[in-house]
Amino acid sequence: MTGYKFDWSILISGEYASWLYEGLIVTLKLSAVSIAASFIIGMLVAVARMSRHKTFSWLAMVYLEFIRNTPLLVQIFFWYFGSYKILPAALNEWLTAGDFEFWAAATGLSIYTSAFIAEDIRSGVRSIPKTQMEAAISAGFSYLGAMRYVILPQAVRLSVPPLVSQFLNLIKNSSLAMTIGVAELSYQARQVESATLKGFEAFTAATLIYLVLSLAISFSMEMYRRKYLMVRTA
Repeated sequence: MTGYKFDWSILISGEYASWLYEGLIVTLKLSAVSIAASFIIGMLVAVARMSRHKTFSWLAMVYLEFIRNTPLLVQIFFWYFGSYKILPAALNEWLTAGDFEFWAAATGLSIYTSAFIAEDIRSGVRSIPKTQMEAAISAGFSYLGAMRYVILPQAVRLSVPPLVSQFLNLIKNSSLAMTIGVAELSYQARQVESATLKGFEAFTAATLIYLVLSLAISFSMEMYRRKYLMVRTA
């Protein structure tokens, strides 16, 4: 009725299909790096937030409130445009020689997501009885030792569902990296649209790829949940 001629063949093979494939690879790399970094940072911030030292706890609280209440896109722009002002010159030269846009986006995604992961882990720790911490300290563990060997392993296991949700959000948020020139999936879909004027086909393909990634991770989480419940009820 609109006179638009759909042409899905451009996405099946050839140059444009390879563009989308390359974008998918960049999206996976960016997401993997950001997930690993955000998990490590989030765990450290969670421990600091629950620290008995008021200075660490206060600094962690300021970090969480600042990061969670500022837009992710602004943070990505900050690391892309403002990193030269705060990072050492040698590090800036190394980043510029490499894929600076990629690492700026990864930094923004990691720091933003880490704030939410920290709160999820902290909620997991709160669900563990205080007697376990007391027992660990009575057994000779320091506070950090008790957190590392007794509390955090349990808290992380209990926090898997919300953590998976954060990782899913990160994968979808990685599309914002296109704003600073990272050639991820959304960027490549826009390139296909610009070259072919087939925006519906290009972005439909990108949408379906994001959907498949999200469903695959959700399915994996469901398998973990079933296995975990089976272990708990066995």
